[in-house]
Amino acid sequence: MKFGIDRIISEPALRAPLKGRRTALLAHPASVTADLTHSLDALAACGDITLSAAFGPQHGLRGDKQDNMIESPDYKDPALGIPVFSLYGEVRRPSERMMDACDVILIDLQDLGCRIYTFITTLLYVLEAAAKSGKSVWVLDRPNPVGRPIEGLSLRPGWESFVGAGPMPMRHGMTLGELGRWFINKFNLTVDYRVIEMEGWRPDAAPGFGWPLGERMWINPSPNAPNLFMARAYAGTVMLEGATLSEGRGTTRPLEIFGAPDIDARAVIAEMRALAPEWLKGCILRDCWFEPTFHKHVGTLCSGVQIHTETGYDHEAFKPWRLQALAFKVIRRLHPDYDLWRDFPYEYEIGKLAIDVINGSPLLREWVDDKPAAPADLDAIASLDETAWAQERRPFLIY
Repeated sequence: MKFGIDRIISEPALRAPLKGRRTALLAHPASVTADLTHSLDALAACGDITLSAAFGPQHGLRGDKQDNMIESPDYKDPALGIPVFSLYGEVRRPSERMMDACDVILIDLQDLGCRIYTFITTLLYVLEAAAKSGKSVWVLDRPNPVGRPIEGLSLRPGWESFVGAGPMPMRHGMTLGELGRWFINKFNLTVDYRVIEMEGWRPDAAPGFGWPLGERMWINPSPNAPNLFMARAYAGTVMLEGATLSEGRGTTRPLEIFGAPDIDARAVIAEMRALAPEWLKGCILRDCWFEPTFHKHVGTLCSGVQIHTETGYDHEAFKPWRLQALAFKVIRRLHPDYDLWRDFPYEYEIGKLAIDVINGSPLLREWVDDKPAAPADLDAIASLDETAWAQERRPFLIY
């Protein structure tokens, strides 16, 4: 198969409309061609493209920042001599000065298929800036590595944030190019927009179910996204960023594992299986031990759970958001007074619990903390959102 970047590099007719136009690229470390050349370098090698600027999202154009909520500065690319503007530094929206540096912005970002992943919010901000300044936006499309399945509560009005660009479920099941079409419609944007489509993407085909396993290398789109299996679990495990439990940062399997020094992982798994076994399908849970080298519970031995999707994976059955919600519920049942929710300014949001910002409302937390609330109660709310999103996204799907 071919990604959008490979097509624009190999098909001169596709990039012909860029001739004579100042072109910028928004990219990150996973923005590479089939031969692993970074997209900025590959585009610079095309004699008919005039690169005038580049943009880096969270973690930077080349991946300079390891942890969350660490800003990147603007700088000049040492090889190309063009300005590289940070969209996760002094500003997160492109400024007029930034937009003045180009006529068209190419966006080549590998997404993880999750609402909270900040690259899709950056896409929206770029579209809004382009609509205001009359600039063009092209998305060089890439796979959604977790395919088409939908899961989770939709973001509620008033809960928009840098990790919540719009009213979609946690797992949206769209590509970046498709999301751009939805954003333009949803927010009534007038912008010259184009998607350089992929060729041969098969989101329902085994064994990758969204990612072309055996055809393309996995490059971390952010430092703690080391493999496809993390991506599969991420729509659930990302909620751990709003909890006191470790999400495995500081280990070699971040966001595939969770745990803490003061829980019994075996007891947690057993209770999860007893309470809602239907939410644990499509994967294998294993109790384990780990000691984070940085971040939460650094240097402390943690009893943990690893979510395995390497084998025994069922694309449609796997429900990572429900699985992680169930883990929270079980810990609350086993330890009613457990200090579960972190209270800190998460992604610039003040006065709101991080778990609520992540979920786009307090509904998940309230379900966890409500002792009589059963899995069926959460499922009823989420299922309505998921069904509605399946209908809403349909007109914007390309593949």
